[in-house]
Amino acid sequence: MPSIVTDDGVSLNYRLDGPEAAPVLVLSNSLGTDLAMWDAQMPALMAAGHRVLRYDTRGHGGSGLSPAAYQVDRLGRDVLVLMDGLGIARAAFCGLSMGGMTGMWLGVHAPARFSRLVLCNTAAKIGTPDVWNGRIATVEAGGMEAIVAGVIQRWFTEGFVAAQPQAVERIAAMLRATAPAGYCAACAAVRDMDQRAAIAGIRLPVLVIAGSHDLATPAADGRAAADSIPGARYVELPAAHLSNIECETAFTLALLGFLKA
Repeated sequence: MPSIVTDDGVSLNYRLDGPEAAPVLVLSNSLGTDLAMWDAQMPALMAAGHRVLRYDTRGHGGSGLSPAAYQVDRLGRDVLVLMDGLGIARAAFCGLSMGGMTGMWLGVHAPARFSRLVLCNTAAKIGTPDVWNGRIATVEAGGMEAIVAGVIQRWFTEGFVAAQPQAVERIAAMLRATAPAGYCAACAAVRDMDQRAAIAGIRLPVLVIAGSHDLATPAADGRAAADSIPGARYVELPAAHLSNIECETAFTLALLGFLKA
């Protein structure tokens, strides 16, 4: 796949699909996955006439590792680097979990570049430093395999794991394939993020999607984000963390409906 190099030397892997003249939608992956996490949404997005830019967040998938520690602003600036490099002046944005945090930053700091935001299974602040430091220590000591079982338990409901083992294993494989250093750097950025006050300044159309059974970013956090952003819409799906996979059809319909609004 093609890539674009950022100002700090990180190569960002991306994929751009759809007609050149079509409105652009940027899709941003969650912590521990890659751009293929959106595969289920692509047929409907293509059929609806969108041009879709997917990319691997730094340290994930085919993108390079960050040369130094970073904060959420770096993730937002990476999106702008991609858009600038591809000549995309304005786009809609949809991000899940870490991708949603990136979207919050963009809505606050680069609103002129975006028509609307979809913030999925995310929060303006997640967890405590102790939780994230513990996660980082576990990966540093035992690699990605040390966290796979626990993460999958938070990402999907028991019913979905039993009914769709192949879909679950596909995501588990993404998690295992993530570079430990890239994962830990992203964990630190999430650990240090607090956008609870800032998101009240977003003035773009926003849809917040949450999962009723989400243990990683509980629905209450999604509701709080929606309540903080003037005019934001809120949709809750009967899913855990990766609602775009567990509730594929309902998620895609909510996304397409909002993009048409």
